Amino acid sequence: MRLSGLQKEVLSLYRQCLRECRKKPEVSRNRFLRFARSEFDKNIKIDKRDFTAIEFLLRKGRRQLEVYSSPGVKDIQ
Repeated sequence: MRLSGLQKEVLSLYRQCLRECRKKPEVSRNRFLRFARSEFDKNIKIDKRDFTAIEFLLRKGRRQLEVYSSPGVKDIQ
C-alpha cells in the first residue's frame, strides 16, 4: 500500500518523537513514550481526507516536539 504525503509526514513526526524520547533520562523515558503514543492515539479516528485537521495537528505536534525536545525538559506529567 502506498502512503500519501500527509501519511508520510505523520509517520515521520511519530518517528521523530520516538527518537527524542530516547534522549530523555531513563527514569522518565516511559512517560514521554506514553505521552507521545496517547497524543497520536487521540486522533487516530480522523478521516484521512480531512487535510485541514491533519495539517493543523501536524503543526501542533511539531511545536510540541520542539518544546519537549529541549534539553531542559527532563520529565513530563
